[in-house]
Amino acid sequence: MAPSSLSLELALLGFVRQQPNHGYAIHQALTDPAGLGPVWQIKLSQLYALLAKLEEAGYLTTSTELQDNKPPRKLFHLTPSGETVFLEWVQTPVGNGRSLRLDFLVKLYFARLESNEIAARLLASQRSQCHDWLAAEQEIATEEFENGRVYGRLVHQFRAGQIQAMLTWLDQCEEELSGEN
Repeated sequence: MAPSSLSLELALLGFVRQQPNHGYAIHQALTDPAGLGPVWQIKLSQLYALLAKLEEAGYLTTSTELQDNKPPRKLFHLTPSGETVFLEWVQTPVGNGRSLRLDFLVKLYFARLESNEIAARLLASQRSQCHDWLAAEQEIATEEFENGRVYGRLVHQFRAGQIQAMLTWLDQCEEELSGEN
């Protein structure tokens, strides 16, 4: 499997990076309302399928943890290639506005766990990406106006407004996270 662009799979690597863990504990952490619970919804069966996929890809390994009076359970560990893929993913801005509301939120969650510096770099790189999107939308809106395409201009002005809202939110994130210690 090539490095996945699915944030959920890569988020699972982040949970195992924090500490080796079993699937049910990862599910509890993933659905925690104080963490990613408001962002992601996943069934336990889907989680186990994704963990198996990550293990097949060589991003996770497993060991067996014995328990008193209970069946042994599978403990997931991050491999060096899993760590590399995760760290690259968590520091890379998302490539489009639609991905900001899910993928970026997951990245920001884990970037904060890594360090304030990584979170600040992620915010800065995402802000730069948004400025590029904004400039492109404004340029297209101008071209649409010059060519007499009113509806096309309205569409691109709307998109530019959404990107400006994203930039305002990124500024708020930076302000609030800089106050965390």
